[in-house]
Amino acid sequence: STLLDIVASRLKPSAGMVETGPTVRLGYYDQTGRDLDPAQRVRDAVAGPQRQPNWMQARLMERFWFDTDAQWAPVGTLSGGEQRRLQLLLVLAGLPNVLLLDEPSNDLDLDTLRALEDHLDAWPGTVVVVSHDRALLERTVEDVLVLDGQGRGALAPGGYAGYVAARMSVVPGGSAPSVGDLLPEPSPGQAPGRAVDPEVRSQAPSRSVAKVRSPSTLRRLLGRAERELAEAGEARDRLVTSLSGAADHTTLSQLSGSLADAEAHLLQVEERWLALAEQLDGDGSP
Repeated sequence: STLLDIVASRLKPSAGMVETGPTVRLGYYDQTGRDLDPAQRVRDAVAGPQRQPNWMQARLMERFWFDTDAQWAPVGTLSGGEQRRLQLLLVLAGLPNVLLLDEPSNDLDLDTLRALEDHLDAWPGTVVVVSHDRALLERTVEDVLVLDGQGRGALAPGGYAGYVAARMSVVPGGSAPSVGDLLPEPSPGQAPGRAVDPEVRSQAPSRSVAKVRSPSTLRRLLGRAERELAEAGEARDRLVTSLSGAADHTTLSQLSGSLADAEAHLLQVEERWLALAEQLDGDGSP
């Protein structure tokens, strides 16, 4: 929670600095939630009191179980769980491209969590989740950042399943993952508890972690690759059309270069899609 508060600029770090890109739109679903007006209707909380919900807002309300009748309900008549669901909906309706989720399993019911997972499957942004819910992590994240509470951390690729697999390879028969098993040893002269430089980390082959992805992660990545493949194909086709209608040499040269780049990108996406499909087939998942 402290780390997310720092990322969201609610807290200042005791050391170092936080840089936020100019295009970042941050959404933060924390364990407290934003204040709600009990007299306000659900649809007005989402769209604003002077506006009608647009198609995106209407779709979000329906996805998160606020159907036509529930949209007209005063917020004060909602249960505690429904109000937490509305707070999540308000974060998503803000159209963030970076979403921070702090222990969402604590207050959201199973149906809402599944709706959130489905929403994130097709969501193009970045999500950072703090959670002890293994099932949620396997369905929503690709990589796990392991922290030891002393200022050191390490990436465990492959989500929580990869984290557990790495733990089992380090400590045969181990059950609970241990942070220390995935953290590289400090280099000579480095004080314990200091973050390890990425270049130093790459020089420690004994601590390398194999990339292990769960079937749910593979399916999500495959769906994302399919959408990217379609977009890359459309971009290539548009360039082909433009090239056929170009007359002057300068335009032809520029379009030819862009088309070569687009075809190279399309090939790269195709190869990634094929690799993911092979991994999923090899896992034996339907």
